[in-house]
Amino acid sequence: MPPSARDLRVDIDRLLRRLAALAEIGAIEGTEGCARLALTDEDKAGRDLVVAWMRDLGLSVTIDGIGNVVGVLAGAVDGPPVMCGSHIDTVRTGGRYDGNLGVLAGLEVIETILAAGLTPPRPLAVAFFTDEEGARFPPDMLGSLVYVGSMALEEALDIEGIDGAKVGPELERIGYAGAAPVPGLVPHAFVELHVEQGPVLEVEGITIGAVESVQGISWQEFTIVGQSNHAGTTPMSMRRDPGYVAASIATFVRELASELGSPQVGTVGMIELTPNLVNVVPASATVTVDLRNTDDTVLRDAEHRLAAFVEEATAAEGCTVATRSLARFEPVVFDPAVVALVEKTAIDLGHSVRRMPSGAGHDAQMLARVCPTAMIFTPSRGGLSHNPAEYTNPSDLRAGADVLLQTMWTLAEGSTEGPSDG
Repeated sequence: MPPSARDLRVDIDRLLRRLAALAEIGAIEGTEGCARLALTDEDKAGRDLVVAWMRDLGLSVTIDGIGNVVGVLAGAVDGPPVMCGSHIDTVRTGGRYDGNLGVLAGLEVIETILAAGLTPPRPLAVAFFTDEEGARFPPDMLGSLVYVGSMALEEALDIEGIDGAKVGPELERIGYAGAAPVPGLVPHAFVELHVEQGPVLEVEGITIGAVESVQGISWQEFTIVGQSNHAGTTPMSMRRDPGYVAASIATFVRELASELGSPQVGTVGMIELTPNLVNVVPASATVTVDLRNTDDTVLRDAEHRLAAFVEEATAAEGCTVATRSLARFEPVVFDPAVVALVEKTAIDLGHSVRRMPSGAGHDAQMLARVCPTAMIFTPSRGGLSHNPAEYTNPSDLRAGADVLLQTMWTLAEGSTEGPSDG
């Protein structure tokens, strides 16, 4: 007699082996991290490995026009699947858990169910979405944005990356320009397991985060043009220095975030100077600004104040500025019933849990536009992510994957009330 689905628990050693095997692709020497920028050769190798694992489990695998990959396990009845997933692309200095956990834990959930000889009440699916990080091709969450129909495929394929390559030709080059249509199949529900990427759960000694919302995100790029000149012979009063303006923007963003208070955050993540020489006043500076807040009204106020400051600082220095929006996503509130289910499932499994927002963007915020959605967080040691030192204890990984398994099974039964007996 097969075991009850409620008794199932994941095999943490199997999950760790998959995480380690994927991390070997694009491994950063001397660290536990990896670098697989979207649609690079390393991304292709990672995709090939995960697709092979999907097929080994007997999943029906489809690849769509933007390269999103979905593996489906048939259920006792047909219909839209309960889907989980995330991404396997990384930033250039990535860890082995960000995104990868949500995909590989999904495979572990399915293997656990298959090994028990059970058939889910409705289909289950695991997906990984293209270019979630946006580190090579802006914006972030590109694949899931196209999946839900919020960006036209043609527009996405024409996006140019930081290295001058375009999405469409790169998809063709690595063999992941698929035939499945977009927008994609609307799931019955979507649940994403992810490392927190922040310090809250670890500091508070809590195992599971039931994620209620995702902060709104605004990415902007400012290109400031002045006058290149000799660093020794040009008086300070006669300079048109884009480097000075760039530095003032960085200072302003920090002060703005402090003034507006939590949860407002602001980051200047990139400053590029041309010609970038020690003894030359720069000719131009390119600056990126990342602003985030859970309140869209406050986020818009921060954007307006930043724009006003940039115009004023540029004019005062005798420079010109061109502004480009790289990404703009409004805050997302997840489905209350699915959030409550994650919370109750964690409690029923004996784990401490707290409700919380996400400070990072995730594919789940795009899926929330089309189906009931929530996220499960596990702790990040030291709050580190986008860093090769990113780490989550195996016991916490197991807890998160078990909560994912039981949440998906309950959703497959058609309920969001919480786990039932049977």
